Amino acid sequence: MKNILRIAILFIIVTRVDAQIGLNINIGSQPKWGPVGYNHVDNYYMPEIETYYNVPTQQYTYNNNGTWVTTRQLPPVYKNYNLYKGYKVVLNEPQPYLHHDIYKVKYVKYKKVHNQKFIRDSKNSKHFENEDDPKHGEWKEKEHDDNRDKNKHKNKKDKD
Repeated sequence: MKNILRIAILFIIVTRVDAQIGLNINIGSQPKWGPVGYNHVDNYYMPEIETYYNVPTQQYTYNNNGTWVTTRQLPPVYKNYNLYKGYKVVLNEPQPYLHHDIYKVKYVKYKKVHNQKFIRDSKNSKHFENEDDPKHGEWKEKEHDDNRDKNKHKNKKDKD
């Protein structure tokens, strides 16, 4: 009876920890042109074109003659802009464009910076979670194998 109670308590703790971690990680939904090194991103600010990109909604927000516009495409004037070229600032807050006057001044120094490493070029397997990544299949297979090994180990422990 004690073992069942311990397992139930452990299950509840692990489930809560998994849920909390899952809410704070969105590596797989970050675009390939996003900078490496972030487990969670709400928004990118691109100082070079003064545009914001919201990762969860996959939409750009930019100022069009005094009105903030949100669309799935870059502003028409930047339709040929190379997203792998410009610097991205990670802003984890809702609607960062509402503070554009602050960010425009704070991050102006990054307008000509082109040395940021992008997810597309990363060798870190955590980025392969994205289904668009060419190595996604390998990553998925490895995750499956890792989970199978964990379950094998867990089952063996339960028998002991």
